[in-house]
Amino acid sequence: MAYQGKKLVNDPNDVVTEFIEGLVETYPGLQYLDGFPQIKVVLRADVLSATYDKVAVISGGGGGHEPAQAGFVGPGMLTAAICGDVFTSPPVDSILAGIRAVTGPKGCLLIVTNYTGDRLNFGLAAEQAKAEGYKVEMVVVGDDCALPPPRGIAGRRGLAGTILVHKVAGAAADAGLHLADVAAEAKHASEMVGTMGVALSVCTLPGQVTSDRLGPGLMELGLGIHGEPGAAVVDLQPVDVVVSHVLKQILSAETQYVPITRGSRVVLMINGLGATPVMELMIAAGKAVPQLQLEHGLAIDRVYTGSFMTSLDMAGFSISIMKADPAILARLDAPTRAPCWPVGVEGDRPPTKIPVPVPASNASSKKESIVSEPRKLNELGCILQVAIEAAAQEIINLTEKLNEWDSKVGDGDCGSTMYRGATTILEDIKCYPLNDAAETVNEIGASLRRVMGGTSGILYDIFCKAAYASLKQNQVISSRQWATALEASVAAVSKYGGAVAGYRTMLDALIPASEVLRERLDAGDDPLKALLLSSEAAVTGAESTKNMRALAGRSSYIAPDLLSSVPDPGAMAAATWYRAVAQAVESKFHPSKN
Repeated sequence: MAYQGKKLVNDPNDVVTEFIEGLVETYPGLQYLDGFPQIKVVLRADVLSATYDKVAVISGGGGGHEPAQAGFVGPGMLTAAICGDVFTSPPVDSILAGIRAVTGPKGCLLIVTNYTGDRLNFGLAAEQAKAEGYKVEMVVVGDDCALPPPRGIAGRRGLAGTILVHKVAGAAADAGLHLADVAAEAKHASEMVGTMGVALSVCTLPGQVTSDRLGPGLMELGLGIHGEPGAAVVDLQPVDVVVSHVLKQILSAETQYVPITRGSRVVLMINGLGATPVMELMIAAGKAVPQLQLEHGLAIDRVYTGSFMTSLDMAGFSISIMKADPAILARLDAPTRAPCWPVGVEGDRPPTKIPVPVPASNASSKKESIVSEPRKLNELGCILQVAIEAAAQEIINLTEKLNEWDSKVGDGDCGSTMYRGATTILEDIKCYPLNDAAETVNEIGASLRRVMGGTSGILYDIFCKAAYASLKQNQVISSRQWATALEASVAAVSKYGGAVAGYRTMLDALIPASEVLRERLDAGDDPLKALLLSSEAAVTGAESTKNMRALAGRSSYIAPDLLSSVPDPGAMAAATWYRAVAQAVESKFHPSKN
């Protein structure tokens, strides 16, 4: 069902003017005409029409596509951008005001996206400006490749490929070319580029309800940047599949939207539509490059990834492919101070990116020799093997519960993080030097550090490193030395993590376990009994976190009433693997109790 969209705005009717005010406050090189609300024009602060000695490059269109077009105003790109209301072409008077403000003797080029309202309003403004004595040329960009070739007069829609045309034209104008030459380069660039978009959601206009037209589990191919329907609604697919479909559509030999064939050199743009995380855009870019190279036989000269022409808060992306030649690449690489043009992309890129090898650690040769040697486990090795495997398996079994607890008190991934560590340990255990307790503990820490990441990964590595430092001092390891190693581990985690007992962390399981283990051993208890009692203390300590106020970790940011009745996931994980170790050791010595 439809629902009211949530926006950080004041009056929905003022969003474009307030956007412009914020933009020019942010970037000193930008200014706007004092004509709100009818005239909404962003222009270079250093340009006056009476003295400007280069061709002015002007574009514009409805609001809602930011940073396009105003974010691309600056030396080397646009001289001015004419803004309309959200998804509404700017009026003729506003376009004329922009032309008058920045156009000098060399004239101006209007770059217009191919929508009926934009063509008509910019076209009429161009004719009026010519009547006033201005030199004006207009290039219309229609780079959409999603829909079948148009049979009527509407033509292909103007999409994110327009930004590349802006850059080519702006660089040509900045180089001092005459109006006819700047227009010719812009027109050539517009004929070299094709774009197709994919949306996971429709957009919500300020002050309006969010449409439910594109429901859960669905995506739309070729959805327009104003929310207009695309070519097809299909089930959500992995990004590899989506990228492959889009590339094939743009490069289709049947439609011949772009003059790109095998062996061509191209520029690639991955454009976010407003609500797509940079992570997902980079994933799409990473999949598109090898597909273009291997499946389509193209050489990739430049890759631009980011949000350039959006559709408010639409989730999704578009892909633009432009045929490249030395002249176009020179224009794209030319310097610009337009605030939203990506930096660090210019220059030749290698055909393939080969990762830099990870520097070898000093322990590599030792580890390799351990792995290469055949193993016959002694009694200690057998005990460590069953204990480690049992602990890892219990963590795997608890994954969903840990995530459930963590979704209420943290970021919801404690179980998944611990699962990665546990499964890696089960994979790596065949390489552990199990007959050497200290080295085995050290290798467990290395396994966890490699895959767990975040706070828990580094804390468990610290835990293992401290135990290793304690254990390696002894040739034969007794139960008391294990207790000492556990105390050292707890102390190290507390020192570097900053938590102590009662802070609602994994230490609330491990501190009671360490204390009971030492206490029972000092009292003369059998080591196995002491271990089992300490595991019970670990579980009790973990359960007690339900009633604690968090003083460390992400839970410390959460209101205490939301934490009540939910145990700390980290403490429960620690208690779980510790109890599994105790029970595994018991079953090793007393199999009848298993």
